[in-house]
Amino acid sequence: MKKVLTTVIILIVVIGGIGWILSNNKKKNEEKTAIVAQGSGAVTVRTSSVTKQPLDLDFSVNGNFLPSQDLTFSAENSGRITRILVDVGSKVNKGQIIAYLDSELLNVTSSNAQATYDNAKKDLERFESSFKTGGVTQQQLDAQRLNVERALATLKESNRKLSDANIKAPINGIVNKKLIEVGTYVSPGTQLFEIVDVSKLKLSTTVTESQVAALKIGDNVKITTNVYPDKSFNGKVSFIAPKADNSLNFPIEIELSNNQNNDIRAGMYGTAVFEFAKQAPVVIIPRTAFVGSVSSNKVFIANGDHAKERQVVAGRILGDQVEILSGLQEGEIVIVSGQINLVDGTQISAIK
Repeated sequence: MKKVLTTVIILIVVIGGIGWILSNNKKKNEEKTAIVAQGSGAVTVRTSSVTKQPLDLDFSVNGNFLPSQDLTFSAENSGRITRILVDVGSKVNKGQIIAYLDSELLNVTSSNAQATYDNAKKDLERFESSFKTGGVTQQQLDAQRLNVERALATLKESNRKLSDANIKAPINGIVNKKLIEVGTYVSPGTQLFEIVDVSKLKLSTTVTESQVAALKIGDNVKITTNVYPDKSFNGKVSFIAPKADNSLNFPIEIELSNNQNNDIRAGMYGTAVFEFAKQAPVVIIPRTAFVGSVSSNKVFIANGDHAKERQVVAGRILGDQVEILSGLQEGEIVIVSGQINLVDGTQISAIK
């Protein structure tokens, strides 16, 4: 009984202590609120003057050079490689023979197909002659014509396979990898060579939303490299992504021609330098002046010691600055911090 009574007393004391602490905190908060209420009640904000500045749209971005064509091609026939005419680093032209496949069986097949086709044509001539005298029916004549067509198709196929025994380069370029050796047995789909064309390249890079707005397909671009600081190349914008990537940047590609020595190699780093004509001065305000986001088109200006809401029309976003097309005049004071506490007409205390 004593233990129960002691426990109850302790609980009463604890509860009473908590109540006293809460009451005391409430009293202190009310005192602080009263002190604030006795003040001016003005909201402290930071401001900035609306200025007119000439735009500098020039910028540069880094990227990687990609080959205009990079092709790993495969065998179309089965057989053993009997001869290879190129090595890694060799320059090749489209249609150039670079290796030979054993063609003995293919030659036999082609010869048989040719003989079958020749016999079918002779038989057709006899059928046509007999048809004129009533020796064969129209159905028999048509069947023989079909035999000739089939024999011709077989001949073309065998000749194509025989021709493919001479392995030819499918594009102009440089042999980057040789994936076979003399004696290798290949079948359709076996990879043979990797050929890379660096006579033309693409500089792949990304730009921000404000930068992409200034670009269009066909724009001329100056390209430099750290490897050859004394050389520059001319390129043209060939691709602008319609959609941003996961980092909210926009992939673009710039095409350029390599020099005679093909000094630029795929995989090197390059810098694209975008230069634009001098722009006329425009009204500029800090991006932080907007309530919420730039798309809200809502800012507050300082009208004496009061805040006044203003609707504006935003233009280009230029880093941490935003172009204003209408709604503000040069020299007005815009609030750039503290807007969350403002409504139209709120008294303010401005600091710069």
